[in-house]
Amino acid sequence: MFPLAVFSIAMIFGALWDLTTMTIPNRLTIALVAAFVLMAPLVGLSLQQIGLHMAAGVAMLLVGMVLFGLGWIGGGDAKFVAAVALWIGWQDLLAYLLIAALAGGALTLALLFLRRLPLPELLWRRAWIARLHDQSAGVPYGIALATAGLIVLPRTIWIELAASAA
Repeated sequence: MFPLAVFSIAMIFGALWDLTTMTIPNRLTIALVAAFVLMAPLVGLSLQQIGLHMAAGVAMLLVGMVLFGLGWIGGGDAKFVAAVALWIGWQDLLAYLLIAALAGGALTLALLFLRRLPLPELLWRRAWIARLHDQSAGVPYGIALATAGLIVLPRTIWIELAASAA
C-alpha cells in the first residue's frame, strides 16, 4: 500500500504546486522517479516489467520535450508526465494520456471562461489567483496530469500487487 500512498501524495502535491505557482518542481519529479526505482523491485515487479515501465517513462520524456520545444507545454509538465508514465507503464499509458487530454481540455475551457469574468477585489490579493486569472498566463496542466494519474491508478499493476500482498 505504501507505493499507492507515495504516488497519490505526489499527484496531489504536483497539482497543488502547479495551481499555486504555475510550476512543478524538479524535486517532486525526481522524488517520484526515485520512489519508483526503490519500490518497484521491493513490491515484486520483475526486471522485464521494470524495464517496460522505464521505457514508457523515457518515451513520454521525449514526447514531452518535443511538446515543450514547440511551446505547447511547460518543462515541468514534460518531466512530470514522464515520471507519471514511469509508474503507469505501457499497459495503461494510452488511457492515462486520453484522460489527461480530456481533463486538460476541461481545465483550459474553465480557465478561459473564468478569465472573462471580473475577479473580486478580495481574490486579487491572492497572487496565485490573480496569476491564474491573467489572460496571458498559461494553464496549470499539471492539475490534469495529476488528476489523470489518480483516475488511472486503480487500473494499474500497483493495485494488483497491493491486493496480492493483503
